[in-house]
Amino acid sequence: MSEYQLEELQEALRAIVSTIHKCEKVQPKLRPGTSQHTLLVRRIKALKISQELIERELATFQTH
Repeated sequence: MSEYQLEELQEALRAIVSTIHKCEKVQPKLRPGTSQHTLLVRRIKALKISQELIERELATFQTH
C-alpha cells in the first residue's frame, strides 16, 4: 500500500471520517430491520475498516 503519497492518504482519511460522521447522523432516522438500515450499518463498518487501514499506513510514514 506504500505506493500512495502521504497527502493522498491524509485526504482519503478526511473523506472517510466525514462520510462515517454523515452516515452515523442518518442511522437513527432509519428503522432497524429495513434494507436501508442494514446497508448503512454495513457501509459504516466497511468505512471504519478503511479508516483503520489508512491510519495504520499513515503510522508507517511517521516511523520512517
